[in-house]
Parts: sequence; structure tokens; C-alpha cells
Amino acid sequence: MAAQGLSIGKVQELLRPEFGDVAISKIRFLETSGLITPERLPSGFRRYSKADVERLRYILNAQRDNFLPLKVIKENLDLIDQGIEPVMPEPVEPPRAAHLQPEPSIGGPRPQMRLTRDELLARSGLTEATLVELERQGIIRLRRGTAHYGWEAFTLAVVASRFAPWGIDARQMRILKIAADREVELIQYAVAPYNHRPERARQAIYEVAEFMMQAHAALLQVALDNARDA
Repeated sequence: MAAQGLSIGKVQELLRPEFGDVAISKIRFLETSGLITPERLPSGFRRYSKADVERLRYILNAQRDNFLPLKVIKENLDLIDQGIEPVMPEPVEPPRAAHLQPEPSIGGPRPQMRLTRDELLARSGLTEATLVELERQGIIRLRRGTAHYGWEAFTLAVVASRFAPWGIDARQMRILKIAADREVELIQYAVAPYNHRPERARQAIYEVAEFMMQAHAALLQVALDNARDA
């Protein structure tokens, strides 16, 4: 191991044989979450030690094999730092992932779903506590004027369930809701000149929303590429 440590790209190469889907953005996320603290050079680049790599290997194993949330992993790492060996649960089978419905185009027909609360929990794999928090954050709601959950709620519930092993909880998912709300504000600004023509305004909303989704996907890809190359 070189004295100056490893770059983040080299760390990814070392971990990839064991964790094939490990991404640089994932390593960065674990750093911002306070689980690893690589050395930062005056230039701003990160340099990882052998201990950092082993720490990452422990974290990724705990997530993949034991589905431990980041909070528990951090507590275990604190114990390790004190010389105490944490007790790890036996490896568990990953939860069965619910199948998402095909994503409709903006403004197009949506899958017809009328789910009770129990059905939503059973089909998505969410716990009651997580659903309560998602509702408190305004992320999942009943269909307007009904006592049932629709396709949107089901999609968000499944995504929340799949986010859980990565340490992304309902409070962090609120970032996505805030971003969507701001995009809606921009769409409303763009179509304001058509407000006196309701039919044209409705069409314009969906046209601009489609462009917004394309721009969002492209910007996300650029940001991920920049994170990978830094």
C-alpha cells in the first residue's frame, strides 16, 4: 500500500470483486454519514488507508448480509473503535422485492390500484412504523377523496422498502419530495401564460413535465459521473 494511501477509485476497484455493485457515490455517502473518515489532502482529494478499506468492507457486509441500518452499523463501529467486538446477527435472506407496475408517462393513464392499508404494507414490505413516518413526511397519502392507496403510494412504498438496506429512511426521502415540489413550481411558472386557456394549460403542464424528467435524469447522470471521477 502506498504511503500516501489510495484514491477513491482504487478503493472501489479493491471492493468490487466482493461487492460488485459498489459505487463511488455509495462510498461518498458513507463518508458524509460519518462512518468513514479518509484523509483529505490540501488539494481536496481523499486518500484511504488499509484500515479505511477494511472499515468499508465491514459496512458493506453488514448491509448486504445482515440488512443492518446505518445507525446500528455506526454503533457497532464505535464498539470496534473501543476494542469491543459487536455481536452480529446471523445472515438473513433478503426480503422479497415487490414488483413495481410499469411507469406511466406523465399525464398518461395510471395503473388502477385500490389498496387498503394492510394490503399496501403486505405488498410493499414496509413496516407500519415506516409507513406512519412516510405519511408524516407527506410522502405517501391516500388517494384524494378516498380511503384507499393508489399506484403512486404503492410505488413510493416499494421504493422506501428497497431504500432501507442502504440506510435511506423516510426523513431522507423527504429530500425527493422537496425537489419534486420545486419542480412543480417551475412547471407552473412556465405554463402561467396559458392559464386563461385551461385545456392548453393542462397539455402544457404535461409537456413541460416530460422535459423536466428528461433534464432531471441527465443532470443526475452528470452528477454521478462527476462524483465517480473526482
